[in-house]
Amino acid sequence: MRMIFAGFAALALTSVAQAQDDADASILAELGEPYVSASIENGARIYRRCQSCHTVEEGGRNMVGPNLHGVFGAEAGAKDGFRYSPAMSESGIVWTAETMDAYLTNPRTYIPRNRMSFAGLRDEDDRNDLIAWLAVNTN
Repeated sequence: MRMIFAGFAALALTSVAQAQDDADASILAELGEPYVSASIENGARIYRRCQSCHTVEEGGRNMVGPNLHGVFGAEAGAKDGFRYSPAMSESGIVWTAETMDAYLTNPRTYIPRNRMSFAGLRDEDDRNDLIAWLAVNTN
């Protein structure tokens, strides 16, 4: 009997994992290349640099930086419950893969006088991987 239960449990876990993979692939397909072929695993490693200031889970707390859940398609500087710099609040930017890429290249020059102290990611592949990871994990 345990073998049957274990088999059903393994099948259920496989089905859940496949459904998540399909959902992730759909999110990345909407972004197109280079994000479809980005390394989600490397994006997770790159995100470690961000996690001291940002959370990504739904309902996650704001820290030094705002929670990033739902960031794609959102207006920059408009999330309730976080005090943004006037530069960010008045930027008029909507977060897309393209605007995120430009911002992450050099936050200080993309939105001058914003408060983010991060110097930026110079490596294009790392930015693509991080953006793909963020798209999957903040949706």
